[in-house]
Amino acid sequence: MKLKVTQIKSVIGQKEPAKRTIIALGLNKINRSRLHDDNPVIRGMIQKVIHLVTVEEVTE
Repeated sequence: MKLKVTQIKSVIGQKEPAKRTIIALGLNKINRSRLHDDNPVIRGMIQKVIHLVTVEEVTE
């Protein structure tokens, strides 16, 4: 299974760790999406910035 992560809010005014996590997820602009494998590392990163992104499960 894969996760589709979409940035829905700006990182302006966020703390540096949140900004770096968004970049590590491959996002940097609002409405940009990326597919990631569903694993504990990605899930943890998403939890850190859940207020800035939406997540959908995608089956292949």
